[in-house]
Amino acid sequence: MSDLDLAALKTWLADRMPGNDLGTERIGGGQSNPTWYVDWGRARMVLRKKPAGPILPGAHAIEREFRVLRALEGSEVPVPRALWLEEDAAILGTPFYLMERLEGRVFSDCALPGLAPAERREIYLDMARTLARLHAVRPEAVGLGDFGKPGNYFERQIRRWGRQYRERPGGAVPALDRLLDWLTSHMPEDDGAVSIAHGDFRLGNMIYHPTEPRVIGVLDWELSTLGHPLADLGFCVMPWLTSPDEYGGLMGSGWEGAGVPTRTEFEAEYHAHARPTAPLGAFHMAFALFRFAVIFVGIADRARAGNATSDEAATLAPLAERFAIRGLEVIAKEAGETAKV
Repeated sequence: MSDLDLAALKTWLADRMPGNDLGTERIGGGQSNPTWYVDWGRARMVLRKKPAGPILPGAHAIEREFRVLRALEGSEVPVPRALWLEEDAAILGTPFYLMERLEGRVFSDCALPGLAPAERREIYLDMARTLARLHAVRPEAVGLGDFGKPGNYFERQIRRWGRQYRERPGGAVPALDRLLDWLTSHMPEDDGAVSIAHGDFRLGNMIYHPTEPRVIGVLDWELSTLGHPLADLGFCVMPWLTSPDEYGGLMGSGWEGAGVPTRTEFEAEYHAHARPTAPLGAFHMAFALFRFAVIFVGIADRARAGNATSDEAATLAPLAERFAIRGLEVIAKEAGETAKV
């Protein structure tokens, strides 16, 4: 994990805006693109760059992040303003971009401790409404008509993530193999629904107003593409399907009756504000857990290679199997069976 070349960054910034005093602070907790707060004169910004070392083709796509942030500026989807994209890796070692820094709250614990029940409820419901607003944006209307291939989204995604998993240098994860086989054989027919899909839409990627339970910014767009809205919704409901030690889920946390809405209520709020969309099914939730499992397989591989972007990577690596097991549980629950793990 490399630090910023402050001298190079200072020179780069001086060519673009007035200022002289440079301040930086590494933002921890992410498992993907290294991120810093950057203060330059009066400007308060955030810098995101690709990680050092070998990465999979198409991964850590900060260029796509920058493009979608620019496209959504001025829409009903709250995003920070994208400022500059630098694709020349010679400046800081890898490509990077700068966006405005939003002042607000980020919640990493899905149980939302320390908040009043009414605020917990509204925080979740506004996240559902924000997702619906994103899916209501017509890609072609904001210059994203070519942001991905329309149609057959799940088939293409399962093929892509399955290939990424099976071509990795590490060993197999039996539960993930079974989940991938089930998804491949239970692919739903394409219903033609296409939206801008965030790809990682979850509580930890929302910035909320400092005092109000209102989303003021959606972050981490590197997995965004044109996709099926139920892929995002399936991913967004994962807290109800996972436990606190599985990247901050809700199961077993005593959330019931503490203000957090049920998964059914969350989905209903989304559908009440979204364009007409089919109901969320076990396939969509299992797909979301499969994809997250493959992401954590990548984290494990980077930890072994020594270029993971978080010191927690080695600890988080076993979550690949845990998420695959949760996916099998979702499938078994729909079938009224006990998951074979």
